[in-house]
Amino acid sequence: MVTVSDDEPRIAAWDRRVDWWLTGLAAVFLAAYAWQILDEGLGPGGEAALEAVMTVAWVIFGVDYLVRLALADNRWRYVRRHLLELLVLLLPMFRPLRALRVFTAIGVLNRQLRDDARGRVAVYVAGAVVLLGFVASLAVLDAERDAPDATLTTFGEAVWWTITTISTVGYGDRYPVTSEGRAVAAALMVAGIALLGVVTASIASWFVENLSRANREVERTVAAEAGRAEAQLAEVLDELRRVRTRLDELERDRRPS
Repeated sequence: MVTVSDDEPRIAAWDRRVDWWLTGLAAVFLAAYAWQILDEGLGPGGEAALEAVMTVAWVIFGVDYLVRLALADNRWRYVRRHLLELLVLLLPMFRPLRALRVFTAIGVLNRQLRDDARGRVAVYVAGAVVLLGFVASLAVLDAERDAPDATLTTFGEAVWWTITTISTVGYGDRYPVTSEGRAVAAALMVAGIALLGVVTASIASWFVENLSRANREVERTVAAEAGRAEAQLAEVLDELRRVRTRLDELERDRRPS
């Protein structure tokens, strides 16, 4: 759920041991959360079972954070660098912010997705947008659909609101009316701006890379042409020297002895 810095080798070793397990747990968490939100006919028993699964997963994420904190060489610096992860773990303890628990799973999946992408920015951005959009749609629907005067009462409406929000278009036809829904909206707005920044930076990087490649091709072509021209010039000069030598020989032969 947190990014490992290069100066924390013990945390990096812990990551290598638990990353895939935590990724699987995050996927189970999201599946249980989605089932709970989307299945309106779920009975009390099923509701309690899914709630138990999510609570256990959430606790494990908290234990993971505590283990990382214990392994950190400088714990206060670790807390400062990972304050957002701590808030995401603590805020859902308050009942009005229960839906924010779903964001505890995003960090784990995001970390694995980023590692798998290995610089393939398009893959990472597409995966991050889909994951964030799905989670935000579930979270805002969970917060809004039973509220008075709610405009987000179905999953389709939640997805539409998520698309307009994450793209920073914001038509305003759908909007959250609860504090919890607005907290989800605020997180989504920040994430949308960050993703747009990544996309813009990726496009700029692509242009710079292609221009640099074109410049290198031009430089290689110019160097090759210059080399060929220099060789041809050398051949011409050599030929001129031979002609001059021959002319000098003819001139000497024509002089009277």
